[in-house]
Amino acid sequence: MDVFKTIKAPSEAVLFKDRGSKFYAYAIPTRSIDHINESLESIKTLHPSAGHHCFAYQLGDHYDQYRVSDDGEPNHSAGTPIYGQIQSLELTNCLVVVVRYFGGNKLGMSGLINAYKTSALLALKSCLIVDQYITQNVMITFRYEEIGVLMRHLKTQNYTITHQSLGTPCRLTLELRSSALVNLKERVDQWHQMSLTVLED
Repeated sequence: MDVFKTIKAPSEAVLFKDRGSKFYAYAIPTRSIDHINESLESIKTLHPSAGHHCFAYQLGDHYDQYRVSDDGEPNHSAGTPIYGQIQSLELTNCLVVVVRYFGGNKLGMSGLINAYKTSALLALKSCLIVDQYITQNVMITFRYEEIGVLMRHLKTQNYTITHQSLGTPCRLTLELRSSALVNLKERVDQWHQMSLTVLED
């Protein structure tokens, strides 16, 4: 698979109330730990007197990195329910933060789980969820005489030309979906005077 789901833009603060406690939830698209840390600090600045700043995130185009934090709430009562909502919507590159102001009444384990779960879901549901593609950059090296056959093929495909140099030899850099790489390589191999190099990110 070369497609994943994420949120397009940050949510506004979403408020959920239960027995006097207030829960403010934020959903934020992200691509790095540094950005996550910056976002957490920004939200803590907005809510300096809140008792808890609980969060969960999923990172990576292959859904391969995550973390949850209960931030002082009982174990698995906050971060895990938040993360469960990210998982239920099959999202990645996404941070959800839920800030709690204690209202004087204890909610119990089930009440906390429900509050953090509901708050996270409300924030995520307020966002536009989009499909994004995992892409690969490649460079094709060829002789100028072959530009016609190459360009005719490229016009039939959904590739993005990111750079071109018509020197000696000519070079063309493309961005394409990862799933299209094998077919392009097979086609280039058929054109004996061309070569394809996969570029590292």
